Amino acid sequence: MAKESNLKRKRQKAPGLEEEHRLSKNGFKNIAGLDEAGRGALSGPIVAAACILNDDKRLYKIRDSKLLDSKKRETLAKRIKQQAKAYSFGVVENSEIEKFGLHKAGLLALKRAVEKLKIKPDFILIDYYKVPDIFIPQKAIIKGDSVCASIAAASILAKVYRDNLMRQLAKRYPGYFFEENKGYGTKKHLEALKKLGPCKIHRRNFAPVKF
Repeated sequence: MAKESNLKRKRQKAPGLEEEHRLSKNGFKNIAGLDEAGRGALSGPIVAAACILNDDKRLYKIRDSKLLDSKKRETLAKRIKQQAKAYSFGVVENSEIEKFGLHKAGLLALKRAVEKLKIKPDFILIDYYKVPDIFIPQKAIIKGDSVCASIAAASILAKVYRDNLMRQLAKRYPGYFFEENKGYGTKKHLEALKKLGPCKIHRRNFAPVKF
């Protein structure tokens, strides 16, 4: 089964720049890809990333972050930062997730990422949902992180940023194994929740945390 899974990953077509090139031909110069990480976690923030790729730099082996192991993500994140025209992050803390709800919190993280870009984008490519109240032309692409290089790059940046943040938070809140689970509901995490109760960064309105 493991070999079959690896073969599928190898055969899967890498996210391309077709959408970016089409937009570039229509006059758009600074096209930002957006994606976020941490939506399904029980603890920690949602982290969004925005990334404007440089057409002159080719990014090899870029994939949806979920298809890469941590070492490959880290390597690609460094390369993306070196080669991108601009990138930024937007963070929404667990308290804001509780206040606004998961969907609105995710959109807020994406909006913050766009607002922090040093180069203002003239078009946005995003996975699944458009971002309200940013007044920039945009296109939502289903499974965008699998087909669009800019979105895939943002996916990698967001995942690496959040994973590193959760490793830091693991030192502040020991016993929940955040360095391993990154806040997601693994067996060890759920067992720790039952034993210790929720900590300050848990999303207390999420079902597994409420008991």
